[in-house]
Amino acid sequence: MKSILLSFIFSLIIFSCSSTKENDDLYVVRQPAEFETQQAIWLIWPATNHKQDESVEKVTLSIIKALIETEKVVVTCRDTALLAHAKEILKNNFGEHKNLTIMELPSYEIWARDMGPIFVETNQNTMAIADFNFNSWGYADTLDADTKTEEMYDERAADLLKLPVISSPMISEGGSREVNGKGTLMTTESVEKGRNPSMSKQQMEAEYKRLLGIKKVIWLKQGLTEDDHTFLGPIKTADGTKAYTVVTTNGHVDEFARFVNDSTILLAKVDSADFNNPIAFENHRRLEENYQILSAATNQDGKPFTIIRMQLPHTLFSTMSPGDYVYDYIKTLDYKNGNTFPTGGTVKVIAALSYLNFIIANSVIIGQSCWREGMPNEVKLQDEKAAQVLQSVFPNRKVIMIDALAVNLGGGGIHCISMQQPASIAK
Repeated sequence: MKSILLSFIFSLIIFSCSSTKENDDLYVVRQPAEFETQQAIWLIWPATNHKQDESVEKVTLSIIKALIETEKVVVTCRDTALLAHAKEILKNNFGEHKNLTIMELPSYEIWARDMGPIFVETNQNTMAIADFNFNSWGYADTLDADTKTEEMYDERAADLLKLPVISSPMISEGGSREVNGKGTLMTTESVEKGRNPSMSKQQMEAEYKRLLGIKKVIWLKQGLTEDDHTFLGPIKTADGTKAYTVVTTNGHVDEFARFVNDSTILLAKVDSADFNNPIAFENHRRLEENYQILSAATNQDGKPFTIIRMQLPHTLFSTMSPGDYVYDYIKTLDYKNGNTFPTGGTVKVIAALSYLNFIIANSVIIGQSCWREGMPNEVKLQDEKAAQVLQSVFPNRKVIMIDALAVNLGGGGIHCISMQQPASIAK
């Protein structure tokens, strides 16, 4: 493994042809889109499960299995003990695979999309890392010790790769931004304004331009109800009970709107049969508002987008109990609606699950499935329809659907725990 790691790092240093030293003449040209050619995909090895007996490690292995024959995979581990454990598991599953790199890089969480390295192209025909600030998705202060460790993840990656870092005090996570690779960015006001209440849209757009080379920003309103901040309080369900979200982001765009090429957007929709579900109906209201915004929007060249709708899965509930990682955290929150958390008892939770939270790789698309043994056949049919939509918009890639509920119960999906490293260099 050591020789593979050294070889990979050496190739990246040659690939970057740059240093971490400041360069006043350096500026960002663009952020390549996820659907463009990639050099590798980054993952963070999980140190814990969000719910007992729901293995995040198993999901991580499923992602690596889907990628490893056609794509390089970089796996980082928070400390030496976890590194040794991950090496053993990965060697048992994949051997000394040439496409697999494992390294130690401190982090507490697994959300590589949000705190991982954002690779951008510069005017000097090099790569750099765009480094936004971080406040644990609005759950902590930027000076919190654990939050600071997460915020440093991309900088440490940049140091390892010998890439320059372009930083901003603006708080923003990768899952809150979708780019088309040509200069257009989609994001949600509920997230970006919430993270940066003292900044105007114009000020934020200036930072998108400086760090990502963005020319045009499309401001969507809200994300999915399942993604509302947990501390806002539990949400009423169809049967009259209440359910908690699971340390969610308050509306990341990658749960409901994705660029599948530079001119086409995949946008979530709600089946009218679900309108009796108050969570689904609220999603319908939000998504149709976003649809109207996108229908009127144009790209960086003033041209309209093709919009393809993709149905959301039925709302999926689970339970959390004392000892579950998420339960033990959300019981400590101060709830803005005056809710008192029933400490000591089991609570109902909403999985942060969406068919649009898929991974785009060079040869495959990894989507999320919902069906498990004992569920209605209708759920399996929904999974199949989602796979068909993904295949239709990515006809030259193989679609692989995996069960990622263990990740969804932590507040995100498989796209949220991955970060692509582009192979392209600005010419």
